[in-house]
Amino acid sequence: MEYGLLGKVLAHSFSPEIHALIGDYDYRLVELGEDKVEGFLEKRDFKAINVTIPYKQTVMPFLDEISESAKAIGAVNTVVNRQGKLYGYNTDFDGLKALIEKLIPSLCGQKVLILGSGGTSHTAQAVAKAMGAKEIIVASIMGEEGTVTYDEAKALHNDADILINTTPCGMYPNIHTVATDLDVFSDLKALADVVYNPLRTELVLRAREKGIPAMGGLYMLTMQGIKAAEHFFSEEIAKEKADEIFSTIINRRENIVLTGMPSCGKTTVGNILSAETGRPIYDVDALIVKRAGCEISEIFEKQGEQYFRDLESAVIAEEVAPLTGAIIATGGGAVLRAENIKNLRKNGKIVFIDRDLSLLTPTSDRPTASDYEAMKKRFEQRYDIYIGTSDIRVDGSLSAEEVAKSVKEEFLK
Repeated sequence: MEYGLLGKVLAHSFSPEIHALIGDYDYRLVELGEDKVEGFLEKRDFKAINVTIPYKQTVMPFLDEISESAKAIGAVNTVVNRQGKLYGYNTDFDGLKALIEKLIPSLCGQKVLILGSGGTSHTAQAVAKAMGAKEIIVASIMGEEGTVTYDEAKALHNDADILINTTPCGMYPNIHTVATDLDVFSDLKALADVVYNPLRTELVLRAREKGIPAMGGLYMLTMQGIKAAEHFFSEEIAKEKADEIFSTIINRRENIVLTGMPSCGKTTVGNILSAETGRPIYDVDALIVKRAGCEISEIFEKQGEQYFRDLESAVIAEEVAPLTGAIIATGGGAVLRAENIKNLRKNGKIVFIDRDLSLLTPTSDRPTASDYEAMKKRFEQRYDIYIGTSDIRVDGSLSAEEVAKSVKEEFLK
């Protein structure tokens, strides 16, 4: 083996994808139990490796030299074999620093609140210190020595300028949880969350709703992988290429979420996109029918619209929001609830297919758009919502093939 990632459970790792975009070299996942790590390191049969949980401290006694930043953090995530000697680095530091700099140019004079007291918290503390933070507060559940409790953080440190979440709160599969309530933090200038699955955590989305610049951890993950490759090959990678790699990864992972009026072509366009891109397609209405065991018209007739909307929200939250790299065709009224939009945005970019009312076709199987007057009423009620909740708007008056082409072009910008 030449290059790879050492860890215990690696099935969901993004590292091979990142390194495949960096360069043409053999990069493998090395899953080892704790009893096998010592032998692997003593053999030294590799050129360089990344290291992930739970071995970032385990590898340290086997290294010949450790960088000062890795020593300060107390963890190593990159090991390079140079003529039989092992050199250890921590590129999590570089990745988190790059993420923060993406949000705010400097921490000089800023009060930084870090959520969590584990290994990643130590990295965040080192980064904040190196970037000139005026004050660094660490919050933990128990409020152990050197930290405050979450309640104390909200009561005594709600004047924090920057918030960094280093906890797994909001991470898949528990994607609807949040580490803290943001309402009390009235002075926040930026929020960084190390969680990268989902692409945008509930915490990130709530910050953005308040107009606070916020990002999840995929940028950090990508940049630390790029820095690791620089150590691998002793060669600097241009920032333009680094940003291009990040854009490629997020485009691959992000869902294409299609919204619009009934009969605007969401499912048809979605099927064309699926065939052309290889992405799987999920139709929210079809998922509702499967869960309910009956057609939507029957749900409306027997249970009413409120019941249907509750079922729709449950399907979006539980089945659709966790998806990545998919195409999602929503029902015409999915945009009516803010919670649906937020959940669709966790891993998706929302594309509104804007088809003129004159081109929409009422049908009897659509309970809220069964005739022209009903369709017109819904169009007038919803149009501004479609516009306001979309990230991209495409002209739906074109052919389905042309609309699909427009979606691809806009989505990949």
